[in-house]
Amino acid sequence: MSHDTTFEPPRHTVTDAVARAIAEDLGPLGDISAALLPDDAVTIADFVPRVAGVLAGTACATEAYAQLDGRIRVTWRAADGDRIEPDVAVGRVEGPLRAVLTGERTALNFLCHLSGIASLTRRFVDAAATGGSARIVETRKTLPGLRALEKAAVRAGGGANHRGSLSDMVLVKDNHLVGLTIADAVARARSAWPGRGVEIECDRSDQVEEALAAGADVVMLDNMTPEAARVCVALVRGGPRPWTLVEISGGVTLETVAAYAATGADVISTSAITQSAPAVDLGLDLAPE
Repeated sequence: MSHDTTFEPPRHTVTDAVARAIAEDLGPLGDISAALLPDDAVTIADFVPRVAGVLAGTACATEAYAQLDGRIRVTWRAADGDRIEPDVAVGRVEGPLRAVLTGERTALNFLCHLSGIASLTRRFVDAAATGGSARIVETRKTLPGLRALEKAAVRAGGGANHRGSLSDMVLVKDNHLVGLTIADAVARARSAWPGRGVEIECDRSDQVEEALAAGADVVMLDNMTPEAARVCVALVRGGPRPWTLVEISGGVTLETVAAYAATGADVISTSAITQSAPAVDLGLDLAPE
């Protein structure tokens, strides 16, 4: 699990994602609506939330305008990870009117989507804190091509990150255990990739015992009730490897996350914060003339 506390996604990821988004939006002829406007017109516009939430995606919004027109200046009054309130501007765009309007939807698409992830993550983090100290992490259920951006938004919301790719660690799930024991899986992983962590998905307490005996670094309690998870956490803490990281996954909701955190688990993973997060409504309001 990543302990990265920076909210900025990798620079190359921002550049590439924004370039693809702009190309998709411009099409073969460019912004034929903005082309109707005088080419010497300039404007000032503010990014304004319509609802409360947590901000994320500012690097993408800034990059969108940087790629469209170097004369545009983008400034921010709030940073990724900050709570935002309705009708309180969080940023400003100044420059040629044509380019400001051309970049509006691309910039807002990133801001609204990523702020939605940060906002829902913060709700899970706050709810979990009422039950325990478990960290909230996402899963690999992310939009193709946007994983690094969405993971940065999770961090902006106060969460942490699970593995970024299939190469980051060995995660042995039920489908991997067809014809393979947990002990064999751990042994083979240690032999092939000694520098990688090994996590075993468990849906029964006897599997937890097998994973501990095999020396797994992480046990994932999958689709267990809070009561069953509590028993398994106690099994880990009282066993030969009490330092083993315990992750809870599967079916966790805002209503149940506090109960899962109260089990004493280290990590709670949920796909909801990336896969099901509603967008935060932000608009770009032009200053009246």
